[in-house]
Amino acid sequence: MRLDQLPRGRAATIDSIDWAALSDGEGRRMRELGFDEGVRIEALHSGPFGRDPLACRVGRMIVAIRRAHAATVTVIEQTH
Repeated sequence: MRLDQLPRGRAATIDSIDWAALSDGEGRRMRELGFDEGVRIEALHSGPFGRDPLACRVGRMIVAIRRAHAATVTVIEQTH
């Protein structure tokens, strides 16, 4: 499942990121915000009417990213 499809309040683990779909600057920013394979992530909030930005907890930080960037992140939902 993609991060932009993860239900609000659900925890997941980042499985993969399509770095090729991001510009160099976007990829660098995502890495600086802690996005990487194996990192725990949780969808928290989205903008009005399910739009930008998407707020998520990455590790211990809360960050806001665009839905287009979240769509490049594949996650595995935690089931416990």
